[in-house]
Amino acid sequence: MRFELMFPDQLRQAIDKNVPAVMAIGVMEYHSEHCCVGVDTLVVTRALDILEKEMEMVILPPFVYGTASYAVAPPEKKGTISISSHTVYLYAKELFMNLLRVGLRNIHLFIHHQSENFTLGMPTDLALKLAAKETIFEFLEKERGEGWWGSEKMQDYYKQHEKGSDPFSWIQIHPFMDELTQKQFPIDHAGKQETSLMMAFCPEGVDMKRHSKEHWFAQSAKDANVEYANAVKKMILNSIKQILTGK
Repeated sequence: MRFELMFPDQLRQAIDKNVPAVMAIGVMEYHSEHCCVGVDTLVVTRALDILEKEMEMVILPPFVYGTASYAVAPPEKKGTISISSHTVYLYAKELFMNLLRVGLRNIHLFIHHQSENFTLGMPTDLALKLAAKETIFEFLEKERGEGWWGSEKMQDYYKQHEKGSDPFSWIQIHPFMDELTQKQFPIDHAGKQETSLMMAFCPEGVDMKRHSKEHWFAQSAKDANVEYANAVKKMILNSIKQILTGK
């Protein structure tokens, strides 16, 4: 179900059933000459398109203007759009508060950009993580009052965690490719791996006739192939499904 196309009664049903609400987080960034600028967004949105047909979920409109940085190339005539992480953080806080007020409690964001450094964190995902935790704290204090955690009613707080009712899991940010997938298919930038990802998820966004030998980071793109693409695609879809279903 697409959030923007849902009727209120459908939304209420999804909330009551705690259906996962998922969002693609992306950037617009130069990916050499053979890939379109929306690579990091498109691989996630297309994966969600596939999974929507296999399981119940609410797909929120994607956020495509993350902090790309100009580390790869300057934006002039290349297409990169980089919004500061502080602005992303402020936007995310407003968005998350609205989603919580709507009633969603099973929110998952997936990001591919710079996610090889997900454990340490990079500007976009760090902004989202901080915004998520701060917003949950603010929401809980507004709904339950200050001192909510220290009240006598919360004596079973950790037992509630064991049952899966941890409020700080209401909003989760995940790498598009989990650790195991990244080990088997190491992330690159417009090289064999990422070009193959596009072949698998968004073939119209890659054109090897445009491939240039100018950039070192894209040289391995010549080795991209459909067999490799389908293998990584299968692992990614299985991983996301496990996250969303808990199985």
